[in-house]
This record gives sequence, structure tokens and C-alpha cells, in this order.
Amino acid sequence: MSDRKRNTQYGALPYDIDHHGKLRILLVTTRGTGRWIVPKGWPMRFLQPHKAAAREAFEEAGVIGKAKRKPIGTFEYDKIADDGSSVRCKVHVFPLNVERLEENWREALQRRRQWFKPDEAAELVSEPELKDILRNYRPNGVKSGKKLVDEEQDSLHR
Repeated sequence: MSDRKRNTQYGALPYDIDHHGKLRILLVTTRGTGRWIVPKGWPMRFLQPHKAAAREAFEEAGVIGKAKRKPIGTFEYDKIADDGSSVRCKVHVFPLNVERLEENWREALQRRRQWFKPDEAAELVSEPELKDILRNYRPNGVKSGKKLVDEEQDSLHR
């Protein structure tokens, strides 16, 4: 496996539209340092990238939802291994429309999860490119992060 492939990860940007029609983003903490981040992980054999991102969101945050096939951006970070060494990773981020959150999930005892407004989420993460993604992402139908068009809002509440 090439270094480029080995250092590629897939991340989910779990989002929801609250009852006021405002965009909110779900972040999770890392297991080691407790920093806020989006769910992410390594490619998974036989899973397309957006489905691998959705699987990571389920395992790390108990997210059930549908990920878009096309990434909305990338960010890089240094992953610290158990032996203290680090490897530079490039994360491809896929929007994931959250349908529901499980109360109990695989890593529930190792992580926290919390909803944030996009600007708040951007302030909490460390990676500059991820900050930009969080500040600028708007799902189809969201105008300035405030309102959904009626058609998409109806589909969220079915």
C-alpha cells in the first residue's frame, strides 16, 4: 500500500437542521486528548469512501444518517500513534444528514458528542482547513445557515 493511500482517511460532517431551521453540527472528542473533531477513520475494505465515513460516525458518535457521495473538502492533521510517532493524514470530509442518534454506541464510554452552531464548531477544532469547512458548509436549501426551503424541511420531519 502506498503512503498516500495509507495516510488517507474519511471523515463525516454530521449535521442537522434544528426546529428553528438553523444548521447545527455534531462534533466528537478524540479518545486520547479530548479535542473536538469530526468522526473520521481509515478506509474500509469493500466500503465506498462516503459509507466508510458514515460507519465511523456511527462507531464514534452513534450517528444514524445518510452521507453524501461527494466530499466537501479535505483537511490534514498529525495522527499520534500508540508508540508516540506521528503520521500526517489527509481526511476527505463527507456531509452526513443525521436522522437520529443512538443512546448507546460502540465508543460511548471513550468519547463525548455535542451539537454546535457552525461558527462555534469551527472555533473548537484545531485544524485550519476543518475550521473553514465548518464555517462554510451549507446543505442544499439552507440559506446563510438559517432557513431550509419547505420541501427539504418537510423531508427531515417524516
